[in-house]
Amino acid sequence: MSDIFGKDDLMKEIISDAIEKEDVRLRVYATKKRFRKLVTIIEGLDKDKLSRTAKELKNKLACGGTVKEGLVILQGNHLSKIRGLLLALGYPDESITVVPGMSR
Repeated sequence: MSDIFGKDDLMKEIISDAIEKEDVRLRVYATKKRFRKLVTIIEGLDKDKLSRTAKELKNKLACGGTVKEGLVILQGNHLSKIRGLLLALGYPDESITVVPGMSR
């Protein structure tokens, strides 16, 4: 019997997405940018997931932001909330490193 609804393909996609998130090493830190405004920077996300992850984080944090040069840049200091949101998006806790007080 053939798989009419594509359940096998959906399961393969979910499993491969979970495996990809396990291999990711995320680094999150806050720094000051132009005009001494604080921003939260997330680096290490997969290029394919940058825009989607940035959009979800901006929505959940009610802030502006952008994707530039492989980084997600969120307006404001969100270090206290970002770990929980990344966990909710499916990234494992051991792959998330939040660096307090780091500036470039």
